[in-house]
Amino acid sequence: MAAFWVLAATLLLGGCETISDSAAKVGDSLPDVTVVPGTAQPQPDWVRATGYAPISLQPGANQQHKILMAMRASRLRAYQELAGMVHGQYVFGTTTVRDMVLQNDQFKTAVSGIVRGARVVKSYPVQEDTYATILELDMNQVQQAWAGAQH
Repeated sequence: MAAFWVLAATLLLGGCETISDSAAKVGDSLPDVTVVPGTAQPQPDWVRATGYAPISLQPGANQQHKILMAMRASRLRAYQELAGMVHGQYVFGTTTVRDMVLQNDQFKTAVSGIVRGARVVKSYPVQEDTYATILELDMNQVQQAWAGAQH
């Protein structure tokens, strides 16, 4: 039984090292912002992302519940957009050509990352069946958080 716990701890700690390496790479790719104690903070470098979600397609017992679910889905979609802006997107594509004729063209994307410090600017209905949420994030704070995590 003790061997199981040692193996589990090794796997967990090994995963942390991978996450740490990824965090360091992301921190290195962010723009330089140097803050000297006692000096003015740099002007915020806001980035905004908007997420949309259809109301009628949401699960729910009634219209109010569907609206709440759409609000949540739109906020999560906006977070996904921000994660793509901060960490980038992985894009994988394939194209098949046979006899010099395009047969199939596909691509997939994935986003992964942590977004901290985002704030909701506005959450509102769009037309009759869509909900939208706008989030914003100060990229200077993102860079400072990564720099602080590396020391």
